[in-house]
Amino acid sequence: MTEYIILMPLLILVFGLTPIVARDSYLNKNQKYIMLWIIGLIGVLIAQNVADYMLQTVVSLPYLRTLESIVGYSVRPVIIVLFCKLVKPNGRNTVAWILVAVNTAVYLTAAFSRFAFYIDENNHFHGGFWYFGKTVFVVSFILLFHLIYCTVSEYRGKKSWIWIPIANIVLVFIAPLLDISPLYRDYPVSYLTIAVVCCSLFYYIWLHLEFVKAHESALMAEQRIKLMMSQIQPHFLYNSLSSISELCETDPQKAQQMTDDFAEYLRYNLTALNSEKLISFEKQLEQTEIYLKIEKTRFEDRVNAVYEIEARDFEVPTLTVQPLVENAVRHGICKRPKGGTVTIRSYETDSAYVIEIADDGVGFDTESITTEGETHVGIENVRARLAYFGDTLEIKSEIGVGTTAAITVPKKGEKRR
Repeated sequence: MTEYIILMPLLILVFGLTPIVARDSYLNKNQKYIMLWIIGLIGVLIAQNVADYMLQTVVSLPYLRTLESIVGYSVRPVIIVLFCKLVKPNGRNTVAWILVAVNTAVYLTAAFSRFAFYIDENNHFHGGFWYFGKTVFVVSFILLFHLIYCTVSEYRGKKSWIWIPIANIVLVFIAPLLDISPLYRDYPVSYLTIAVVCCSLFYYIWLHLEFVKAHESALMAEQRIKLMMSQIQPHFLYNSLSSISELCETDPQKAQQMTDDFAEYLRYNLTALNSEKLISFEKQLEQTEIYLKIEKTRFEDRVNAVYEIEARDFEVPTLTVQPLVENAVRHGICKRPKGGTVTIRSYETDSAYVIEIADDGVGFDTESITTEGETHVGIENVRARLAYFGDTLEIKSEIGVGTTAAITVPKKGEKRR
């Protein structure tokens, strides 16, 4: 009975994976069905291996052994094609399914002829005209190469650990060689079945991580949209357009310049929807300058800006600097009758780059950031976006004195995505 001990970890893997897949929120319904079919067929393959072992060593039933062998030869290629479908959902697998059908048809002939293989009355296996393993090995190897192609073509350029699934496929290549080598030991399951079970588990884990990454990217895209919409507020659009309309009568040249600045502001924010996760601080500084020019045109001497830029060559998440500057203008200096000054400075320390946005406005209670809804709109969005990349935001404010927002960007070697 000791030879059956090897079945325990395999069964634990198969039956343990089933509820995990069924409850995996990152898989859509089609992906779940495919993965559950794979698990079910692996279970059939394990049962076939055990039945074959028992029909060789415990009881002699040649015809029953023939039927279970047909099942084993037919199931293996199907599992590979299902993995191709799982990896590349939109891929065409017509040729692959034709190969599976041909393979199954060849081995079904064993039920009534000696074309593929046969088992004699003494329970001895014999290769027929189409000798043992020829079809299933050829078809399986072709399908494994197709699986490699599907994996590489689907995940190429996505910074995936592509070597993980390919290494698993290589193990499946090696396993049949071990089954016919001097290293083979007579277990209830073959090395190939063990390899298929283990590789299916690791392949699923890898795919799950890829689905998580895709889901994470979708959330980031949604966050960028929400962040942009929180920035392009209706009041800002209305006030800017109203200012342009008034200037068209009093100062057409100035109106033209403000129109150009406003168009550039909108272009940057709309482009940010499809931008890379990190952009240069220099680029964000340019956008901030455009925003302050628009506000300067509207409020004249009530809005002033000072730039103390010592560090420029680093990257920050998009739409993080300008929202804080807008917050300083809108909720800080513009609430003073005489206005005030926004100071933007950047500098470098041994371990990080620091961006500070300081104003001499009215200040506020920092607890109100999370309790006053529209007040200080965008700060928590900015904080969450910075945190995703390992950056931090610290807000210090004193009522009647002003506010300072400090972004800390770790240098290379710290957490950056």
